[in-house]
Amino acid sequence: MADLPIAAVTRVAKNAGAERVGADASEILVQKTEEFLGELVREAVKLANHAGRKTLKEED
Repeated sequence: MADLPIAAVTRVAKNAGAERVGADASEILVQKTEEFLGELVREAVKLANHAGRKTLKEED
């Protein structure tokens, strides 16, 4: 699985209110974010396939 940029995930955490984010926390946030996005996309792919499409759309 390709890693999300740590800086991007850290920026999201800071935008959510974190003043500082430790390196270990950033790595865990990246890992959990990738897991969440992976599951989200798998479900969207199932919906697109069920609709007879190969392209993901907003409604998926």
